[in-house]
Amino acid sequence: MPQSTNLINTLKQTLKAHSITYRDIALTLKLSEASIKNMFMNCNFTLKRLDAICQMMDMGITDLVRQLDENQHRISHLTNEQEKELVSDHKLLLVAVCVRSRLSFDEIIRRYEITKHECIRYLARLDKLKLIELLPKNRTKLLIAQDFHWLPDGPIERFFEQQVQHDFLHSHFIQENELRLFMNGPLTDASISILIRRMKALASEFIELQKQDEGLPLAERPGTGMVLAIRNWELSSFEALRRE
Repeated sequence: MPQSTNLINTLKQTLKAHSITYRDIALTLKLSEASIKNMFMNCNFTLKRLDAICQMMDMGITDLVRQLDENQHRISHLTNEQEKELVSDHKLLLVAVCVRSRLSFDEIIRRYEITKHECIRYLARLDKLKLIELLPKNRTKLLIAQDFHWLPDGPIERFFEQQVQHDFLHSHFIQENELRLFMNGPLTDASISILIRRMKALASEFIELQKQDEGLPLAERPGTGMVLAIRNWELSSFEALRRE
């Protein structure tokens, strides 16, 4: 992928994180919203316009290039052995989930039965795995890419299927801020593809909202789980009645 395209993709991600829309940019640049969309679609920017858009986020073009460089050097997945190491120690996995959710060192030891010494040791192991960079005063810097994912059918996915999935779904989903939707019916492959794209977009929005909420007190942002699932499926008791 050309570097210009990567730079514009980074710009899009950064704008989304700042909740800046094409309409906002159009008003700032005194152009139509359609012109802005076309500019992004074709990656056709003058330096003056790019600089003006960056200033909307209190950034310079050099800051955007630095952000691109950081993104390109982040990991998108672990090895099978690294995932095995994570699931072999549930406290290590817990700390990994916490730092990925951007909880601070103090927030982790306040919320969980983990001592300061244990937490430092686990953060050092995550640093060795290249998931984070352990900074002075036990601060952390995430080293994972925006598209970071667990290995398909890897140790983490199997752990999820064996232990997390049932635990999460074991609920009536009737409390405030709870919802479970189950839809069933015949769909074409084209319709399924549309739904999968929208599910991926919703997953990206979850990540962006999580980033926006980072500055709020931990008490105001309780742990939240969201499951998105779709597949060709039929109840096993129905499937058993199918003709050969």
